[in-house]
Amino acid sequence: MRTVRQHLLGIFASALLISGAVQAACLGDPHSTKVYSFDVVPQLTAAKIYTTWSPLLQRVGQEAGLCFELRVWPTIPEFEQKLLKGDPEFVFLNPYHAVLAYQKKKYQPLLADSEDLLTGILVVRTDSPIQSLEALKGKTVSLPAPNAFAASLLIRAELAKRKIDVQPVFVKTHSNVYRSVIGKDAVAGGGVNNTLDNEAPEVLQQLRVLFETPAYTPHPIVTHPSVPAAVRERFLQAMLKLTQDDAGRKLLDDINLHKPQAVTYVKHYKPLEALQLEKFLVLSGQ
Repeated sequence: MRTVRQHLLGIFASALLISGAVQAACLGDPHSTKVYSFDVVPQLTAAKIYTTWSPLLQRVGQEAGLCFELRVWPTIPEFEQKLLKGDPEFVFLNPYHAVLAYQKKKYQPLLADSEDLLTGILVVRTDSPIQSLEALKGKTVSLPAPNAFAASLLIRAELAKRKIDVQPVFVKTHSNVYRSVIGKDAVAGGGVNNTLDNEAPEVLQQLRVLFETPAYTPHPIVTHPSVPAAVRERFLQAMLKLTQDDAGRKLLDDINLHKPQAVTYVKHYKPLEALQLEKFLVLSGQ
């Protein structure tokens, strides 16, 4: 039954992409007088995001007495445009997006996973003769989007540091990156450790990690400065409570937020400013 339900939700999500963001209104407490927008960075397919985040927000919303409208934009650039205009109220986003959102609109980090740090990876086919970054010079490398933190910004910074020029091709999602490498559309591709770990065994067995970046605090949930402190606290406590039972832990595992912890900008994300990744940013519509 769960498989059939997820399949139907996936069809629904894909169909809605034709007209814009995938939306699911009032996940949580239907009696809440306020509906908070909740945007998720589209590093995976809309169907995957919708089927993993909807049940989590439904339970957390009920526990916290909150109501959420889940929004999944078709592309990361569209997501970025909404974020940097200060449109969403709750957002799950990559670490460097968190830096930009704080700098431009004072979005405040609330929680992130405490178990698995985030690393960028470059993968090649298992049977690829490439054994070093230097062998990528002049080659086609697929990346999810220009501003994907670990999968693109960190990877491009590391290649630039070594004076290795590649031909980047942006393919929208991490899933597309891995499949483009398997299909030989690119000799290598940028992703992150946790999205690769979530791929099916038949995908994993065809890929080899060529390079891995240093590790950083992973994707946080941040809130717009207009979200009251009391609402932030209710949401945080409801998320932490998910760790207390098997069903809740499964919901967290499905979004790669295995053991949530409270985070702050100064402690967890301000250090990213020193990486000077802004030289690699590509922002549109700003």
